[in-house]
Amino acid sequence: MPTLSDFSATTLDGREQDLAAYQGKVVLVVNTASQCGLTPQFSGLESLYEKYVDQGLVVLGFPCNQFAGQEPGTADEIGEFCQRNYGVSFPMFDKIEVNGENTHPLYRWLRTEKGGVLGDAIKWNFTKFLIGRDGQVIKRYAPTTEPEKIAEDIEKALTD
Repeated sequence: MPTLSDFSATTLDGREQDLAAYQGKVVLVVNTASQCGLTPQFSGLESLYEKYVDQGLVVLGFPCNQFAGQEPGTADEIGEFCQRNYGVSFPMFDKIEVNGENTHPLYRWLRTEKGGVLGDAIKWNFTKFLIGRDGQVIKRYAPTTEPEKIAEDIEKALTD
């Protein structure tokens, strides 16, 4: 049975990152966009990260341009935007696809593990997946679910 540790992804600075580096942590995976009505969720994601990082939480951001072209920037532009506007300090990765033929393998697995309202397809930017310390998906959250609303589930996962 696959776990988060079985995948890798390219960071914004172009390095291949083995996601096994996050083994034993509680991980919140989010597909992000810089020009979306939900972009202010970066603030809530950063708050969650800062609050729980010392207890073992990591947030992983995966920019995606598949929804109304809301992430058109280069890796450098995305990184600068997130840092300048939201002080993002959690790991951000290079742009990926979350639906369709070129779906990143991580998202192919996430979607299989926890389907959503539209079957397993990702509906929009800021869909979130909470992954436990064992590398298994605990829960999927709708794009409109504010990061603060996930805090209780994160706390539970951190103590499991």
